[in-house]
Amino acid sequence: KQILVLGLDGAGKTSILHSLATNHVKRSVAPTEGFHAVCINTEESQMEFLEIGGSESLRSYWKMYLPKVLLLVYVVDSADHARLPMAKQLLHQLIQNNSTLPVVVLANKQDLEGAYCITDIHDALALSDIGDERKMFLIGTHVAEDGSEISSSMKDAKELIGTLVLETQ
Repeated sequence: KQILVLGLDGAGKTSILHSLATNHVKRSVAPTEGFHAVCINTEESQMEFLEIGGSESLRSYWKMYLPKVLLLVYVVDSADHARLPMAKQLLHQLIQNNSTLPVVVLANKQDLEGAYCITDIHDALALSDIGDERKMFLIGTHVAEDGSEISSSMKDAKELIGTLVLETQ
């Protein structure tokens, strides 16, 4: 069972995964062409993350992998206001047929000027409409300078994902 990492291209999925895996920052600039798998070990468990690129040509694969995962991590670019409606639409389409899949939304790039705060992201993605049955979390994240340690919000995200994985196994 894997953890699926999805989001529009440029949201920061690969950078987040690298940061979670190494506890250090490495900004990735190249878009993921296809799939990217990362194994992350914690004291309690081994977590296998599968990232699928967010470009339009790859989005058709998203739904195929959803039934096989224990958790969806959905990454949005908090500063990309123009594409939040698209991010919202895709998220809602993804989870409409799976009412129990836990979702962790990472509102990434919180450090950028003009980034929406968490409440604005919550509203822009209409997270209140997603239903009460599912476990859903929203965390603001950012990937700081190359080589530095990951932020406390990234540590919180990693801890939360680890806890959810243990609960759903």
